[in-house]
Amino acid sequence: MEIIDIITPRISFLWEVGLPFVIALTILVFVHEMGHYSVARFCDVRVEVFSIGFGPEIFGWNDKADTRWKICMIPLGGYVKMFGEGEEISEDNNGSRKDQKLSDEEKAVSFQYKTLLQRSAIVFAGPLINFLFAIIAFAGIFMTVGLPNSNSDQLIAKIGKLSAGAPAVSAGLKVGDQIIEIDTKKVVYFSDLQEIIKSRPNKKLVIKALREGREIIFELKTSSRLVKDESGESMNIGLLGVSVAQGDITYVRQGVFQSIYLGIQRTYNFTLQILKYIKDIFIGKQSTDELGGIIRIAQISGQVAELGLVSFISFLAILSVNLGLINLFPIPMLDGGHLVFYAIEAVIGRPLSSRIQEYLLKFGLLLVIFIFLFVTWNDLVHLKFFEFIISFFT
Repeated sequence: MEIIDIITPRISFLWEVGLPFVIALTILVFVHEMGHYSVARFCDVRVEVFSIGFGPEIFGWNDKADTRWKICMIPLGGYVKMFGEGEEISEDNNGSRKDQKLSDEEKAVSFQYKTLLQRSAIVFAGPLINFLFAIIAFAGIFMTVGLPNSNSDQLIAKIGKLSAGAPAVSAGLKVGDQIIEIDTKKVVYFSDLQEIIKSRPNKKLVIKALREGREIIFELKTSSRLVKDESGESMNIGLLGVSVAQGDITYVRQGVFQSIYLGIQRTYNFTLQILKYIKDIFIGKQSTDELGGIIRIAQISGQVAELGLVSFISFLAILSVNLGLINLFPIPMLDGGHLVFYAIEAVIGRPLSSRIQEYLLKFGLLLVIFIFLFVTWNDLVHLKFFEFIISFFT
């Protein structure tokens, strides 16, 4: 019985966290690689492999174009392998291409024999479709679920959700309680509650609330959290651990064109936020502690999956924006790095030498590995993963 008690929570963890993560990553990888695949086929490039995951193949099939579609054992990415991709075309002293011993038919479907514009379009299509996916996902939510009522700041200060271990829980507040007074200050709307609590970190408060028509008085001490203000300065804000009653929020479904516009707007805003965060890291306004990798994504995937399909789709859209933007960074090994190579080729009239490209790609690989290890370490520290591992043996 003790063994079952130990194993069950671990199985539950894999089901509640691991499965949503694998589903999210598989969808985003498929979308990204489908962008490369679709434009490659449009440009008459032969695609040899479309893989979801790495490592040994679990199952797969060949289509009429002789592309091998396969699912592999390690679900941490994927790739599209195109005929001629990665094979350098040598040149003679006059800058003319040497014969690669390919037939005319093979040259017609080889990635490297396509024009500079076609190769650039194939590479750019992956990140582009990630942004398009985010726009479509957000637009779909606005059309089917709707946009929160513009008067949401006028919601009554009624508790809809309590955070586990929060001051409100310790004091005895319950879902459905309506807070009407904090330290003799009248509270009507949830925005009033937020304003008062934020200005009182780690302070003792007297709260008056309505419960089933009766007034009840609670005493508690707020918790706090360190945040950055608009100027980048650190500041403490008070926390109570309550959320507004969701039933009091109304949603208004939007039309098709308005939804698409809002989807574009939201995708654009998230892109700007990511770029601003990265800029703030470089100028010292933000800490790298909040950078996360696949472990933190897995945890968040499980959390949003519990909130329902709409939250999960929103999370996928945000991740898709991140994936598209990161792949456009000018780092060799990433799509953005290849686009830089093509930009240089356009300027100097020929590709960079194979030796230079090899050195740059090795540097890019080392940089990607370093970033991966760094964010993974952040995840392990932030999510107390070491404590989780130790719990297997205690």
